[in-house]
Amino acid sequence: MLIPCPDYEAKLADGWLVVGVDEVGRGPLAGPVVAAAAVLSGPIEGLRDSKALSEKKRNVLTHTIVAEAAVSLGAVSARGIDDLGIEKATHLAMQRAVDGLCLKTDAVVLVDGNRAPSFGEMRVITEVKADASCPSVAAASIIAKVTRDRAMTRLAERYNAYHWHTNKGYGSKAHREAILAQGVTRHHRHSFLTKLLS
Repeated sequence: MLIPCPDYEAKLADGWLVVGVDEVGRGPLAGPVVAAAAVLSGPIEGLRDSKALSEKKRNVLTHTIVAEAAVSLGAVSARGIDDLGIEKATHLAMQRAVDGLCLKTDAVVLVDGNRAPSFGEMRVITEVKADASCPSVAAASIIAKVTRDRAMTRLAERYNAYHWHTNKGYGSKAHREAILAQGVTRHHRHSFLTKLLS
């Protein structure tokens, strides 16, 4: 299904500049939660929810998005997630992503989901499945996913027992078995592992 045109966002935001925000990595047992913010300057062909795209297509679109849109990233480490809890950590990653754009004009922050942090004086709109209906949020979802996947693949080179190059830190059978056999690393979310290790 084609994503609606950017006019949809303009109507939703009442003509204000739209900052699309999405995150990836709320559920894994290891690695950071990563958020991205994107401001599109025009239509980008092929934008979809990142989960509906192949890895190859996401990588191709990432080059286009970075070249044609304003993008920024925010992340919170596994330790930060343990300290803050996943919801606060996710909101902090989103805030960091939006702050990184250094916007000098009024904007509406459009966030995928039904809960969002404060972005100072910026107006915020939440919309469930916005990554499938709003181009700027779709762009943010792609940037966030590609960034996090690449980070987990790099970590897998140092921690190859956990198969992060394939499971990206999620609780696959191979990952859980490796945790029980090898123990945990500083990149694991200890607060997520209580039941597994008890």
